[in-house]
Amino acid sequence: MRVTRTTAGLAGLLLAAGLSVATGSSAQAAAPCDGTYTIVVGGTGSSWNNDGFTGNIQQHVGYPTQIPNGASARAGANELNRLVRDQRNACPGQHVKMGGYSLGAAVVHIWVTENWQTFDNVNAVLVSDPKRQGPPGANGGAVPFGGIIGAPLAGADKFFGNVPVKTICHWDYVCDESAGPWTYPHNHVNNYPNDFNMDHHNDSANEVWHNGTWYPA
Repeated sequence: MRVTRTTAGLAGLLLAAGLSVATGSSAQAAAPCDGTYTIVVGGTGSSWNNDGFTGNIQQHVGYPTQIPNGASARAGANELNRLVRDQRNACPGQHVKMGGYSLGAAVVHIWVTENWQTFDNVNAVLVSDPKRQGPPGANGGAVPFGGIIGAPLAGADKFFGNVPVKTICHWDYVCDESAGPWTYPHNHVNNYPNDFNMDHHNDSANEVWHNGTWYPA
């Protein structure tokens, strides 16, 4: 993912690497009903066809990623909800695995919080989630800047209900304030070389990886 440097005061806030316009949904055909339906959401500056995720993926979510704020997170969560529910309607027994990075991780986080009571057979992978609630470490960057970015991106929580969630944060200010703003954007961009491959994450992982150490969820 490319990086566009922002003003120093907002660098830690922007929750992902770069600013660019990304709108519209993926033009992919409907996914088959066999196997796991894997759907991913990129971070700020990504587009549905350039979000950095690899592996056996059936759907990349397109949403407006130019400015990481509550409005963009809301639009992403709404589009994610539309896509997974359309797929579930077509394939009622299929497992759904969703992954997100940075702003996209916040989108997936929001979706799980809002939908776990009405949507089963699903798991989530959150890479550098700005809504991550500590400990370990501190809360993500969506907490100190909550008044600027607005709901539902603002704040941190673990309201995942019975959905297995794998959270990954490695020395990264976006998902852990205690890492320090000087770690952004380098660590945010470079500390997840294997985590974008969705095939590395199973369908039932419910755990936290923080600075290379495993913790129970």
